[in-house]
Amino acid sequence: MRLLILKNFYILSVAYFFASTHAARFDITNSCSFVVWAAAVPVGGRQLNPGQTWHLDTGDCGGLLECRGYGQPPNTLAEYSLNQYKNLDFFDISLVDGFNVRMDFSPTSPQCKRGPKCVANINGECPAKLKAPGGCNNPCTVFKTDQYCCNSGSCGPTDYSRFFKTRCPDAYSYPKDDQTSTFTCPGGTNSEVVFCAN
Repeated sequence: MRLLILKNFYILSVAYFFASTHAARFDITNSCSFVVWAAAVPVGGRQLNPGQTWHLDTGDCGGLLECRGYGQPPNTLAEYSLNQYKNLDFFDISLVDGFNVRMDFSPTSPQCKRGPKCVANINGECPAKLKAPGGCNNPCTVFKTDQYCCNSGSCGPTDYSRFFKTRCPDAYSYPKDDQTSTFTCPGGTNSEVVFCAN
């Protein structure tokens, strides 16, 4: 399932990829001082006023294993793959598509203790070449080179990915940043996504 948050025409995407055999509940909370519009494909969307929470149960994506729907960078992306290898849920926060809002992605089930968070002031510290209205772009969007886009499948960190990683060590900062950025919980773990988290 994919969740889109719109603020001043900028999109924040939250992606949920899952097999429908283990349902999980996601509570999406707007801790921002502004209204956000949340949309989940295929279930629709709703306005989230400051302090409001949307309770969302996972379902299927029209019979597809992966939901389709993509935001436009820069966007902070939270990703879930539910009921995967050894019946685990895999989840992460990705800054590979840039950054536009602070996020805390926490499991709420007692069998899983910690999830990723990215609460740094990245927009305020964004390098000049990556600045964009409403956020901080990823370098691939700006420079369109293999060094930053990882098109060949083998790439390493760059100065720009290190900028993101230093500020949000839990988050993916480039496509191959798996070792410190992928979190797991037992299948069916419930979670909360908080936007503008502290």
